[in-house]
Amino acid sequence: MSADPSRRPFGSRLLGPAGEDRAALRRRVQVLLTVTLVVANLIGAAVVALLSTVVLPGPRPDGRTALVTAIAVPAYVVAAIAVGAVWGTRWALRDLRWALGGAPEAAAGEEETARRAALRVPLNLTLMQASLWGVATALFTILIGLLQPDQVYTVGFTVSFAGIVVCANAYLLSEFALRPVSALALSGSPPSRVGGAGVLVRTLLFWALGTGVPVAGLVVVAIFAMVRDYTTTQLAVTVLVLGVIALAIGLLVMVFSARNTVAPIQSVRAGMDRVQRGDLAAEVPVYDGTELGMLQAGFNRMVAGLRERERIRDLFGRHVGQEVADVAVAGGADRLGGEVHEVAVVFVDIVGSTALAATRPPTEVVDLLNRFFAVVVDEVHAHGGFVNKFMGDAALAVFGAPAAVEGAAGRALAAARAIAARLPGEVPECPAGVGVSAGPAVAGNVGAARRFEYTVIGDPVNEAARLTELAKSLPGALAASGDVLAAASAGERALWRPHDALTLRGRTRETAVHVLGLRG
Repeated sequence: MSADPSRRPFGSRLLGPAGEDRAALRRRVQVLLTVTLVVANLIGAAVVALLSTVVLPGPRPDGRTALVTAIAVPAYVVAAIAVGAVWGTRWALRDLRWALGGAPEAAAGEEETARRAALRVPLNLTLMQASLWGVATALFTILIGLLQPDQVYTVGFTVSFAGIVVCANAYLLSEFALRPVSALALSGSPPSRVGGAGVLVRTLLFWALGTGVPVAGLVVVAIFAMVRDYTTTQLAVTVLVLGVIALAIGLLVMVFSARNTVAPIQSVRAGMDRVQRGDLAAEVPVYDGTELGMLQAGFNRMVAGLRERERIRDLFGRHVGQEVADVAVAGGADRLGGEVHEVAVVFVDIVGSTALAATRPPTEVVDLLNRFFAVVVDEVHAHGGFVNKFMGDAALAVFGAPAAVEGAAGRALAAARAIAARLPGEVPECPAGVGVSAGPAVAGNVGAARRFEYTVIGDPVNEAARLTELAKSLPGALAASGDVLAAASAGERALWRPHDALTLRGRTRETAVHVLGLRG
């Protein structure tokens, strides 16, 4: 049971791999079903022989009875095995034509009917075996009643008891053999409830086969001992044989029961291990129609939900920025509204964007903008900020919101320098001005309850935008405010020099403008 479940998707190597070719699957199922039915009937024949000769010794059959039974019993058993195996396999394959690729494409309603028929095959095979052994019980009871009436009860009990064993084996073994088919039938409509025999019924079958039959045999022996002349030796032998049968069959049945129950759980556990490693493509085959199948289907639905959640999170992050998305997922959107942060702002705007759009095809303009924004996003993210929004041919980047970062001003200045250095070489068709500012701003959601966006509002944003306009006419196309330089480290400040003190358009106070260049 410790083997890797991914190598045994249906719990056993006998059942083959998942997604097996339909022709190979048909051959595999045909062989497994035939073997299953033959084995079930041979077990039944062995039970008849054991019960009638050892466990329930009664009056010995006379010569005529012995002759007739010596001919009739083997003949019927061979015929029953042949008919059961051939008829049962053909009957099952007919119901499995949809799953095994032997039927033409079916309409939606017909396909659902075919799915249900495929799932009912183990029950149908069990009913067929019950019919064959029911006929055997009636036939041999009547026959022995005519030949030797004092053996009627023994024969009737042993044959009917063997029929119970055969039916239980036929159901459990055929259900095992048809797991790959059940997976196909359940793939389109995983079970939301138990449609047939659940875990409880299956457990009762295992109990009946491994414990109920031997114990019931002991009860019958006790009854026979009270009405017949049993010697101590006969009774001891009978109890000993039934005890050995109970121990041996009980052990085998419990092992089979455990494997039957653990296999679906192991597949789910293996899937969970894959999910823990980050593999959200994990999926387990649903081949059990009981509560265990519901567990497998529930795991697949859970992983599908995780994939959808991750897809939405990725899409959300691409639209609003991964930082905003992470905060929203962790604490809810309400947490983002109305918070004052000390931020640094980088504003980047293309020079002559109107002429660019007028002289180039739209597809070429879009391609240039994508290349331009790729540089901006790359450097902003590399320095710990996030691009809050794209505004046509401009981009607004924020450092210090929604989550505070250490050295936001220095990060913003370093990012601005990197952007200004890369754009002329990588996107020379899109010269741009870059402005940097810093100060307190309100970061949060703006809009209405049904539609809002996360943005940063405050004086640093306005100042950075105005600095960008000025930067377009300055050497290096890069301008920074005195406030952002004051908040930066000494090493960063050393890379800049004062340019002028100006009252920028739309502002009421002067801005100390700095440009890139070593201080003199």
